[in-house]
Amino acid sequence: MPQPLQMGFQDASSPLMEELMFLHDHTLLVIFTISIAVLLLSSSILTTRLTHTNILNVHELESVWTIMPTMVLIMTAIPSLRVLYLMEEVTDPYMTIKATGHQWFWNYEYTDENMNITFDSYMTQTNDLPQGSFRLLEVDNRMVIPAHTQTRILVSVEDVLHSWAIPSLGIKADAIPGRLNQVLMFPSRNGLFFGQCSEICGINHSFMPIVIESLPISNFETWLNNQE
Repeated sequence: MPQPLQMGFQDASSPLMEELMFLHDHTLLVIFTISIAVLLLSSSILTTRLTHTNILNVHELESVWTIMPTMVLIMTAIPSLRVLYLMEEVTDPYMTIKATGHQWFWNYEYTDENMNITFDSYMTQTNDLPQGSFRLLEVDNRMVIPAHTQTRILVSVEDVLHSWAIPSLGIKADAIPGRLNQVLMFPSRNGLFFGQCSEICGINHSFMPIVIESLPISNFETWLNNQE
């Protein structure tokens, strides 16, 4: 859950989000190092009165400021490509769920052969909120998944552009008419994960939240039996 005045990421609840946070910290460290180096170099140039007569025609210096940015880009690109691979790689998921966006709610369909579950998920109105629930974030039907297992989510839409986003799990998938996008979900703990549509989709864009409930596999199977 985001907190008031929070400036950083939400706590990571999946291996993918942990990798994204590591990439962010790595890139930030590179940017900080470059900024300090440029600041020191600029201060040195502005405060010295000495000038090299051949400073505009030094091939060695030109080679240095060409090679160094290339090395910096490589240092940033390799971890980024690794995270992109992890985001796209889905191997032997435990189950598949299709999330379909509508104006302005989500529909979830458990598509595996031994499951026949379909339901709509609307935002719970303020007057109907249970004690201690979160305003504008709670829904009447949560998407339930097993913890510590791979779940494949297929994201689509029936009308306009939407976006299915769960920040603490590192997931943001665009819902585009006529297209089926795929994301991998691997919650590393039990609990509730909150998200919202992150694409401006109309007048009630702010009122179509996403709530995922992660349960142990035994509890999840019990929930499945109760739905049938």
